[in-house]
Amino acid sequence: MKKILILGAGIYQVPLIRAAKRMGLYTIVASIPGNYPGFPLADKVCYENTVDHEAILKIAREENVDGIVTAGTDVAVITIGRVCDALGLRGLSAEAAEIASNKLAMKSRYEEYGVRTARFRKIPFAREDYEELLEGLEFPLIFKSVDSSGSRGITRVDSPADFREARHNALENTRSDYFIAEEFIEGDEFGAQAFVQDGKVEFILPHGDYVFRGDTGVPVGHYAPFETDRACAPDVREQLEKAIAAMKLDNCAINADFIMRDGKTYVLELGGRSGATCLAELVSIYYGFDYYEKILRVALGEHVDFRATKDDSGRPRLTPNASMLLTSDRDGVILSQENRNDPSDPDIVQIQFDYAPGDSVHAFRVGPHRIGHVITKGDTLEAAVAKLHQALEHIDIRVAGEE
Repeated sequence: MKKILILGAGIYQVPLIRAAKRMGLYTIVASIPGNYPGFPLADKVCYENTVDHEAILKIAREENVDGIVTAGTDVAVITIGRVCDALGLRGLSAEAAEIASNKLAMKSRYEEYGVRTARFRKIPFAREDYEELLEGLEFPLIFKSVDSSGSRGITRVDSPADFREARHNALENTRSDYFIAEEFIEGDEFGAQAFVQDGKVEFILPHGDYVFRGDTGVPVGHYAPFETDRACAPDVREQLEKAIAAMKLDNCAINADFIMRDGKTYVLELGGRSGATCLAELVSIYYGFDYYEKILRVALGEHVDFRATKDDSGRPRLTPNASMLLTSDRDGVILSQENRNDPSDPDIVQIQFDYAPGDSVHAFRVGPHRIGHVITKGDTLEAAVAKLHQALEHIDIRVAGEE
């Protein structure tokens, strides 16, 4: 029996763990202790911090694992790269993982390789006079911690009056002694899921984003297909492939964030793992295969076919779909939750509650504050989106807390 080491036991790793179990793999899950839903599903649990690459490498060696992987989080990516290099496992390299996990390194590589991206500056936390460092950049700006994920540590800055709060937010969400400031590009925000295998980009699936407008735009849902202007499609692919090459990503899933302005694609950032917020599910439904299974098979050293399933006439069977997170508008405790949707409706793919009545939840500000999700599909994108909104109308979650 092959062994797979999965880093993380949270809500976005659960589908990966379940897929590994379906495949008959001996599934080892590593995470810090906590009430994480992935622990009961694993064959073996190792209570270690996934950023401690030496501890994780020791586990991988002792267990003689055949692969190491995660989903939906950047936190464990550096550890995966270092373990893959040390043990000769298939996956992104330590160098690529370091680049993918540090926004300054990533942006610097984009600049070096000619990837179209926002202008930026490195800002040490020790500096208080930003004016000189920011010379040449135009407001509005975005202050970003360089090593966080899930939209944490990111603040829009419209004037110098916002510097203090934005700096504090970055400082609270980083292990580094600096952050970056970059120009905020006005345009249409969208993303893409992709996979690179043996140096070849196997697929690129652009997706639209539903965005929560807090301090910055935080994705709360997605839909596919996302139709860019036909003339812009080659530019999307070119910029993504250049960014992948710049970051030296290989044998891994790709989660990409873009802005389209004046027909030009600007790369915000890439992650060397599958996206969160139901994005792996979006890929699975759209192409008709189990994306989690394919991610696992690549990590185990197999060469995987990423072509979509075909209909009776031999054409790719592509299924439009949409998803949305369930969120709370306040900190508090769940009093009740009700799903009045028809459980036999074939176009409602999944309705999931992450918490039960009596559990404490946060007002939504960043991705980890989700309290569930809804995924729907349809013969057309319009039908999938209509079904999504219909399903949401039939869900009621009551949270007791302050407005």
